[in-house]
This record gives sequence, structure tokens and C-alpha cells, in this order.
Amino acid sequence: MTFETTVEPRYRDLDTMGHVNNAVYASYLEHGRAAFFREEIGTELHESNVALASLSIDFRRPIEGLDEVTVSLAVEDLGTTSATIAYEISHDGEPAASAETVQVALDDDGRPTPIEGAARDAFERHLDS
Repeated sequence: MTFETTVEPRYRDLDTMGHVNNAVYASYLEHGRAAFFREEIGTELHESNVALASLSIDFRRPIEGLDEVTVSLAVEDLGTTSATIAYEISHDGEPAASAETVQVALDDDGRPTPIEGAARDAFERHLDS
């Protein structure tokens, strides 16, 4: 993984058994993507023209309690209009989940468009080759 950030779990992230609810993992991935866009591309995720096209998560173990969670990512594949990003969510130094998303750049009409400029540069820097 070539980029890393942390997330502070909130009490509302926990289910009745004291585990981070499985649906919250997707929010942690989004937090990691937003930090990547802010720190590596220089724009806020919501201001970019990149949309989430797919998401898959493989759960390895529960995250218990409210201790800090680490989200690491690397770009697995970079195409003309899309980027595949691999993630690892860790807690207490142990992997809790792995995930993959596909991001697609869209034009003003919502059609795929080439990834260019700072976004392409950042994706290329973090390409896991």
C-alpha cells in the first residue's frame, strides 16, 4: 500500500455487540479516498469528477471498540477513464478487511471521460506495479 490515513471510530459506528458495523467499513474506505484526493490530488473528493462505480469488501475480523483504524490504499490498475484502488483496513496493527473500488471519471453529462492532470499524476504515483 502506498497511501495511509487514520479514522477515529465513533460510538454510532458500533453495533449492539460492540463491533464496528459492517456497513461502516464502506464509510472508512470513503474517508481514505477523500484523504487521498485532498492530500495527493489537491482537491476535495466531492469536488472531483470521479464517481464510485463498484465496491467490494472482504471482512477478515471484527473491529472492536473505538480505537483508531488505519486505512491504506494503492492503485491496482489505471485505465483511460477509470482507476481500480485496493485497500486494507487495519485495527490494532492487524488486518480487519480488504477491499477494492473502481473510480470512473465523468464529464458534465455523466459519461466516462479520460482521467487527466493532477488526478492521473497521483494515480500513477500510487500505482502498485
